[in-house]
Amino acid sequence: MTQPRFRQDAGGQTPAAELQHCHRGAQVTRRQLDQITDTEDQIAEEVPVAMIFNGISHAVMMASPNDLEDFATGFSLSEGIVEHSDEIYSIEVIRPTASLTAGIEVQVAISSQRAALLKQRRRNLTGRTGCGLCGAESLQQAIRPIRKVEKTELISAAAVETAIAQLTQRQPLQSLTGAFHGAAWCNLSGDIEMIREDVGRHNALDKLLGALKRDKVDLTTGFTLVSSRASYEMVHKASSCGVPTLVAVSAPTGLALDLAKQSGLNLIGFARPGKHVVYNRSDIPRD
Repeated sequence: MTQPRFRQDAGGQTPAAELQHCHRGAQVTRRQLDQITDTEDQIAEEVPVAMIFNGISHAVMMASPNDLEDFATGFSLSEGIVEHSDEIYSIEVIRPTASLTAGIEVQVAISSQRAALLKQRRRNLTGRTGCGLCGAESLQQAIRPIRKVEKTELISAAAVETAIAQLTQRQPLQSLTGAFHGAAWCNLSGDIEMIREDVGRHNALDKLLGALKRDKVDLTTGFTLVSSRASYEMVHKASSCGVPTLVAVSAPTGLALDLAKQSGLNLIGFARPGKHVVYNRSDIPRD
């Protein structure tokens, strides 16, 4: 079966028609200084998304209901369910006929070999927003071996500045609701070529990684920027998919830094206008 291609508008954006399901209006009372106003605000939708592999439920994640084919691809790769995207045969998104709060099923058909391995280490989890290890059954499952990435020269400060300057204007859902994380693919000059959004930072990154793999993007031609901290899970997911450089708006954790050194990932944190911190670079040998 042919794997479906991801859909996007010009400039790597998710189509507007799909984004409309990710937020809704709510009546609120807004106070600003001494002025109180009753008005309508836009709030983010967060729905259960069940990942089902070869008919067996594996995980239920709380996520935004957009770019779910990308999400399934990135999740499958970054969680080690498959090693290569060609081991994913098909993806079918089954949405409820009524409210999205009833949940969305994502049916993923994978190779029989990968399905057999998945059964051996099967886990059921409910992924809370911002939590990547909720379903690990043991400490051994929590810290998985990390993949080595291709050694890549550190990107320029100018590229980081360019990417940060573009991030806000390329996040329509964040601008509308204030509740979405973004994960962006940037070329070596820092221009954002693709972006994915989700209420969960891990989910946003999985969506981006899935889109990159499905579009067969050469990962040596750019870097990934995330609007969050660089946690263990973010570093692990990026390395698992072969991303050589991860730039985060906030700080990394100690474990994330350790894993970046193990994998050879270039890791930059606290990326803000006019400043950033290089925590690890693969082109400089370290003891």
